[in-house]
Amino acid sequence: MIDKIGAVIFDLDGTLGNTIPLCIEAFKKSIEPLVGRKLSEDEITATFGVSEEGTVKALAPENFDKGISNYLAFYEKLHEGCSQPFDGIVSLLNGLKNKQIRVSMVTGKGIESTKITLEKFGITDYFDIIEAGSPDGSRKVEGLEAVLNYYHDLSKGEVIYVGDSVNDILACKKVGIPIVAAAWAETAQPMKLLAQRPDKLFYSVSEFCNWINSVIKF
Repeated sequence: MIDKIGAVIFDLDGTLGNTIPLCIEAFKKSIEPLVGRKLSEDEITATFGVSEEGTVKALAPENFDKGISNYLAFYEKLHEGCSQPFDGIVSLLNGLKNKQIRVSMVTGKGIESTKITLEKFGITDYFDIIEAGSPDGSRKVEGLEAVLNYYHDLSKGEVIYVGDSVNDILACKKVGIPIVAAAWAETAQPMKLLAQRPDKLFYSVSEFCNWINSVIKF
């Protein structure tokens, strides 16, 4: 049961913004010319959980350096079509800060693409600490533990994570903090999320905001 919140840790892709389609398109444009074939969406998303370096390593290992530089260039250019976070996110972040609720991020994205998205969305300065992904495998557990160490004066029950994937739920359960499943992106898979029994699940940002407002009383 969540009855007190001192800090909120956010995921990025599919949670703060509709960036997963952007990631897929950037991988297609950057990797397909290097490997000389079309990549399916499933082939690309099967690598997710690692940073973009890990995806390039999996899909185009012989062209790693070129793949990474191409990806970041396409990612930044294509981001023009996704220039804002989900409606309600900025007001949510402002409300949390105004109530002195601490805000941080744990994402599977690499740090460079994370910086690009936060800058495009204009929300870079909201986060106390950002834990990015690794090319060698998911490090959500390690990232969450790093944030908990940073917020050492808060109990685990006072820190919630907001994320859109099954891996987010599993990581939070392993660490021992409440998980709010974000099912508001077009790429969300609510039934898979519900099967993992998150503490809460919301289908819209406004629904989540209404709930968190009631808990922390903006």
